[in-house]
Amino acid sequence: MTDFSRAIFKITTSSGSGTAFYIKNKELFVTNFHVVAGEKKVAIQDADRNRFIGLVVYVNHELDIALIRSKVIPKDTPSITLESDLEIKSLQKIYVHGYPFGMPYTITKGVISAPNQLINTRRYIQTDAAVNPGNSGGPMLSADGKLIAVTTSKLNQADNVGFGIPASILYQEIEEFNPKDPFEFHVKCDSCKHLITEEADFCQNCGNDINPTFFQHYDLSLFATFVEDALRLMDLDPILARAGKDYWEFHHGSALIRIFVFKDDYLVATSPLNKLPQSNLGDLLEYILDKNNPNKPYTLGISDNHIYISYRVHLSDIFSPTSDLIKEELSKLPQKADDLDNFFVNTFNCEFAVESKLP
Repeated sequence: MTDFSRAIFKITTSSGSGTAFYIKNKELFVTNFHVVAGEKKVAIQDADRNRFIGLVVYVNHELDIALIRSKVIPKDTPSITLESDLEIKSLQKIYVHGYPFGMPYTITKGVISAPNQLINTRRYIQTDAAVNPGNSGGPMLSADGKLIAVTTSKLNQADNVGFGIPASILYQEIEEFNPKDPFEFHVKCDSCKHLITEEADFCQNCGNDINPTFFQHYDLSLFATFVEDALRLMDLDPILARAGKDYWEFHHGSALIRIFVFKDDYLVATSPLNKLPQSNLGDLLEYILDKNNPNKPYTLGISDNHIYISYRVHLSDIFSPTSDLIKEELSKLPQKADDLDNFFVNTFNCEFAVESKLP
């Protein structure tokens, strides 16, 4: 089977993650509306874990479709094949591509259980292939890479029942999307299909009610605002680091950085640096347990045969007179992690952690 991974991307936002795929001749990334709801900008991550900004340019709540453009598309990005009249049959093999549960790129295989399933006045393609949270917005493909459907949901408490929006519907949506400004945000009226670019209570073309939440942004918590201010201090666009509610994950150099709330009481920033070496453990442990800790205010520790660097403060402290100092220390952790993983390789013959991003 052909490798389609470079045409399929992970979408991350302040509320979670999903999947998208690229249609090259239209320069559009396709995903579900519910993946990007409340967002105008999202992070798009490729198979090599590189991230770039995507602008949400079109949402259709009724169909659960969203389109994204980017001004920084990776070179030689391939395309998923989209046709208007692909023949679909029961028991045809189908492959669900995506990033379930935020994990790395994954493919699950099944068959089409029903090619024209009616649910709440809409037609879907039903499959027995595994569909999980995070697959939303990704492609359901034939073996030769042609789009059969856009993954949209599965039935709760039901195994082997997943649904996709037929490719023919997506084809029509893309063909009808011809905006004046290709990078402007558009909402499609459910009634007359008019494109709306400014927040309104009703469609100026037909008078149909428009849900104002389509134009609203999710508000960040005070904690999230604090963390993202720290990220800006290291010249990182916070959108590229978001990985869910009050959770951030990104690479700085080779080091993977995670920032989150621990037990509802602590801000924690941590990075898995290296695997423990097979020898020379005495000198390494002496360095890690050094009471004088040359890496203050950060601490080193060992868990599951890996060396970690961490930074932890109580949430109340980020709203205290020391908040600026905490913000500065938080912003410097990524560079410290990137320096230390190389230090452990060169000094103690450690290997990089499996999460590390290497050239």
